[in-house]
Amino acid sequence: MTAAPGGARPRGALPRLRSWTASLPWKAAVFITVMCCALAALLGVLVHASVTHQTVDQARERALTRLTDATRAFEGGELLGPGASLDPAELPRSLRRLALTGERGTMVGDHAPRPTMWAAGPADGDRVIAVAVDYSQGARTIAGLDRAILGSSALAIGATLLVGAFAVTRVTRRLHATARVARRITAGDLDARVDDPRTGDPARAQDEVAAVAAALDSMAASLQSRLESERRFTADVAHELRTPLTGLHAAAELLPPGRPTELVRNRVAALRTLTEDLLEISRLDAGGERPDLAEHRLGPLAERVARSAGAEVEVRVVRDSCVETDRRRLERVLGNLVANALTHGRTPVTVSVDGPEVTVRDHGDGFPAYLVQHGPQRFRTEGGTKGHGLGLTIALGQATALGARLTFANLDGPAPAERGAVARLTLPAPRTD
Repeated sequence: MTAAPGGARPRGALPRLRSWTASLPWKAAVFITVMCCALAALLGVLVHASVTHQTVDQARERALTRLTDATRAFEGGELLGPGASLDPAELPRSLRRLALTGERGTMVGDHAPRPTMWAAGPADGDRVIAVAVDYSQGARTIAGLDRAILGSSALAIGATLLVGAFAVTRVTRRLHATARVARRITAGDLDARVDDPRTGDPARAQDEVAAVAAALDSMAASLQSRLESERRFTADVAHELRTPLTGLHAAAELLPPGRPTELVRNRVAALRTLTEDLLEISRLDAGGERPDLAEHRLGPLAERVARSAGAEVEVRVVRDSCVETDRRRLERVLGNLVANALTHGRTPVTVSVDGPEVTVRDHGDGFPAYLVQHGPQRFRTEGGTKGHGLGLTIALGQATALGARLTFANLDGPAPAERGAVARLTLPAPRTD
């Protein structure tokens, strides 16, 4: 792989990083780490300042006590004692200047070459008397304390991260389970439920995730109940219409020939077709349809559908394929797609077979925007077109029963020949010849 010039990042690396950092565990880990570091730093600074102040005060007190003893010995003409001397060369300049003004002071410095607490005061004239107290033990104490603070802070941050990651992971695992159930419901599986154990036991404390899971289960149950009621209502209405329509059809056949009789028969036939379509939709909604699978070649099957539709349908076989499917249901799907193209589009209508994929295309104004985005909706049409919106609904339901995928799209080319509606049916498990 060739590296990008100047060390540039590969395209797409930033979006992948953003998607990874958008996860809740990562955000929780960063938040816990920042808060632990801030707390450890605050406590470390407070402890360091307190211990350092105490250690320095103790060393300063010893140095000033020895300076007092050395000053008394100097004034009495006695030996100054260990660690005391006049005008030592190692005495810090700032402390020397302070002592020359007649003041006493202390300062931490170095002396051969250990840390030293210096105390100095005026002697006589332009001389100062200074005392050097070994400060090595105090410096080692502070350094050891700093190392202990860093080590304990790192250990505390690591332990907190582990505990926090465990707690957040449990929450996110439940959230992911809820999201998976929501996606299953969106895909049409209305029997899917989260069944969070906390929602089934009223004695247990209910957290926010359990509340969301309970709300999702309640919504799915309510939606399933309403859809089932609508499906039963549609099936019952269609079934009840069958008997009077059969009698009406028989009565229409007894009418004398003429234009009024022809109109009555056409309307009765339309009502019978609508009733049969409603019954078919109710069976598809029930989810109990089982296809009668057998091996069929798509090319001859598409040609048969085109012949039954009329001479204005052209069949193009790019690559024929043998698939295992239900011939009756597949012909129903293709027949509805071709009939929709002939009714609502413009000729020529083309049926193309390319392997397990069958495409039906017309040269009209295309599908409505809602149909391309959300799929066909029963009893919804636009632009004053004829029909009840059931043909494509049945085609989608039968395709689902076959395990196939049916999609709708529009071609928006600059020329009229490059425009139109395209319905693409993709069948599963093609067989190779």
